[in-house]
Amino acid sequence: MAMTQEIQTYADLLEQIHNDLRIQHPDWVKPNGESPMCDSYEARLIELLDGSIPGGSRKNTAVPDPFWNTERN
Repeated sequence: MAMTQEIQTYADLLEQIHNDLRIQHPDWVKPNGESPMCDSYEARLIELLDGSIPGGSRKNTAVPDPFWNTERN
């Protein structure tokens, strides 16, 4: 049974997507941890999500910019 984490913020959603893509597609992740394929999917999804946020883009949220250049555990 899969455990689901409650998504409370846009940043939480982006982090969940980031982590899930790498879990679902380990073959896309290079030995050094980089994943251009996952990065491409994330960037496209962010474009789609930004267009669906009422009143603007993620620039109006508490998401660090650029989000993907922040350090993760």
